[in-house]
Amino acid sequence: MDNKTHWESVFKTKTPEQVSWTQEVPHTSLDFINSLNLNKDANIIDIGGGDSNLVDHLILAGYKNITILDISKNAIERAKSRLGDKAALV
Repeated sequence: MDNKTHWESVFKTKTPEQVSWTQEVPHTSLDFINSLNLNKDANIIDIGGGDSNLVDHLILAGYKNITILDISKNAIERAKSRLGDKAALV
């Protein structure tokens, strides 16, 4: 099975609670980004964003130019669904 097929399957068959890497609040990433004192208009990309809640917290913090990149189309669709109207900001 190739990588893309594997990740499409993961994001099609598992919930965020069923995978080990999803954190309710990604403190380490948020602390790192906050330490940079970026402008709220800074471009931020979450590579492998999948079910990460990082984008949710960045939006809450006022960041405006956020991109989620993932190998899985299913992951991107889940993020769009989760974010709802906020997805237009991302």
